[in-house]
Amino acid sequence: MNLDAIRERAQMWTQAPHDADTRQAVQAMLNDADTTALQEAFHRDLAFGTGGMRGLMAPGTNRMNHAVVAMATQGLADYILSSHEGEGTPAVAIAHDSRHQSDAFTQVAAEVLAGNGLAVHLFPSLRPTPELSFAIRRLGCQAGIVITASHNPKEYNGYKVYWSDGGQIVPPHDQGIIECVRAVDGLSAVKRAAANDPLICTIDAQLDTDYHDAIAAHRISEHLTGEGSDLGIVYSPLHGTGAVSMAPALAACGFRNVEILASQAEPDGDFPTVDSPNPEEASALKLALDRAADSGAQLVLATDPDSDRVGAAVRQEDGTFRLLNGNEMAALLVHYVLKAKAERGELEEGDFVARTVVTTRLISDISAEFDIPVAETLTGFKWIASEIREREGRGRFLVGGEESYGYLIGDEVRDKDAIAAACMIAEVADVEWRRGRTLLDRLRDLHRHHGVYREALVSLKREGISGAEEIRAMMKGFRSAPPATLGGETVAEVRDHLDGWNGLPPSNVIQFLTEDGALVTARPSGTESKIKFYFSVKSTWSETEAYGEVWAALGERMARLGRDVGVEVNV
Repeated sequence: MNLDAIRERAQMWTQAPHDADTRQAVQAMLNDADTTALQEAFHRDLAFGTGGMRGLMAPGTNRMNHAVVAMATQGLADYILSSHEGEGTPAVAIAHDSRHQSDAFTQVAAEVLAGNGLAVHLFPSLRPTPELSFAIRRLGCQAGIVITASHNPKEYNGYKVYWSDGGQIVPPHDQGIIECVRAVDGLSAVKRAAANDPLICTIDAQLDTDYHDAIAAHRISEHLTGEGSDLGIVYSPLHGTGAVSMAPALAACGFRNVEILASQAEPDGDFPTVDSPNPEEASALKLALDRAADSGAQLVLATDPDSDRVGAAVRQEDGTFRLLNGNEMAALLVHYVLKAKAERGELEEGDFVARTVVTTRLISDISAEFDIPVAETLTGFKWIASEIREREGRGRFLVGGEESYGYLIGDEVRDKDAIAAACMIAEVADVEWRRGRTLLDRLRDLHRHHGVYREALVSLKREGISGAEEIRAMMKGFRSAPPATLGGETVAEVRDHLDGWNGLPPSNVIQFLTEDGALVTARPSGTESKIKFYFSVKSTWSETEAYGEVWAALGERMARLGRDVGVEVNV
C-alpha cells in the first residue's frame, strides 16, 4: 500500500464515529513529517494468524484498539449468524486476561455481539484461557473469544476466536471469519447494544468449580486421591489469570503445601516484577526460584498471563534449581500418563497422543513403546484440537503438547491448559519425591531407554515492514536453494510444508532432516515479524558414557547446525 492510500485510510479515523482520543492521535500522525508511525499503524489490517489477532495497543488498522475489536467482532457475529444451523439464539462466551484494556475490549465485544442478537456469557472477572474453552463446551456456545496477548510484552493485546468444539478456529471457519471481518465497511457498520443489554449475562461461579473438578478427575496417583501431598510448591501467576484458578485446582488435586508468590500474585497489566511475563524465560521465574530456595520447596511453577503455558523448575540434589524446557515437560507428561494407563490395563484401541511437528520426537519414541499412535500436527495448539475433533467417536485423546510450554490432558478442554498441566507436573514430581527422586531422574530414565534428545529454539525478530520482507526473503532462499549439508551432516530430506507435507494443511514451514537424524525447522511467526529456528538432535547413551558428556556433545552439534542456517545456538 502506497503512502497516499495509507493517508486516505488514516483520514477516515479522524472522523466520527471514532472517539475523540483516537481522532486526535491519528491526526497527529498525519501531521508528523516522519511517516513511519503512520505507515506502521495503517499499512494493513491486523491479521489473524496461528494465535489469532494480536498487536500493539494504539490507534490504527494494524493495531489493537476499540475500533478494531468492534469491527472484528461485527465480522465474527456476521459469520456466526450466517453459519448457525441450530435452533434458538447462538451464544458466545468471552474471557480476558490481566492486560491493560482487556476488560474494556471484552465489553466492546460483548456489546457488539448483543447488538447483533447473540447471547453473551461473560466471566465476572479475568479467567484462564483454558477455562474459556471449557465454558464453550459446558455452556453449549457457538463460539468464544479470549482477549489476551498471552506472554507478549505489556504493550500488546490480542483477540483469539474459538469455535463450538472449544478449539481455536481452523479452516474453513478461520477464512470465513476473516472474509466477514474484511467485509465490514468501517466502524459505522458495527451494530452495538448497551452495556446492560439483557442478552449479556454473567457466568455462574459453579463453572469454576466444575473446571477444577474436571482437572482433579485426571489424577492417577493413589496418594493424591487419598491422603494428599505435602510436596513443597511455589507458584507464580506472573501477575496474570492463574491467580484465580491455580490454587483451587491444586487443592482439588490434593496438594496442601502450596505457596502463591505474593510479589507476583496481584493481576497487573504492567507486569512490574518481570521484563517479560513468559514462563519460558528463566528471568521470569527468578523471584519464585529465590523464594523456593529459602522455603525448601521442591517444585516451582509459573504461568503466563492467560494461563495456557506453564514453566517449571525442580530442586536438584545440591539444592539448586534446574528449569525444565517445554520438550522435557511434554515427554514427562506423555510417559507418565501412558505408563500408568498401561499398568492399569486402561489403554484402548483408538487411543492417541498428539504433538506438533516442532516438538520433541521423544514423544513418538515413548508412544511407540506402548503401541500408541502419535498425531503430528502443524504448530499451534488449534491443530491438536482439530485432530481431537476429527477423531471424535473413533479415537480417544490421552495427552499431548508442544515445545512452547503448552500441554493438554484429556479432552474436556480443547486448548493448551497450564492449570491442568501444572497439576499433573506436580503429580509426577510428587511420585518421584516419595521415592527420593526428582523429575530429572525420571527424565534421565527416559533418555537411557530411548536415547538422549536435546532441542533448542532460536528466534530472530525483525521489526516493521522491512523486517517482514527480510523474513520472506530468508524463507524464499531456503526453498530455492536448500542446503545440501548442515553442520557437516548430509541433508537427507527436505519437508516443505507449503506443499502440505504428510497430509497436513499447507503452512509456511520448512524442515531439513539429516542422515544422522538432526532436524532443523524454520517457521515465521503468524502474528509477529519474527522467524523461529528449531533444532533437534539425538544420541545414544551407553553405560560407559557420562551423561554430561553426551549432553555437551549434542549442544556442540546444534551449534554447528545453527551456524549453517545463520543463527547462533546458545547451549
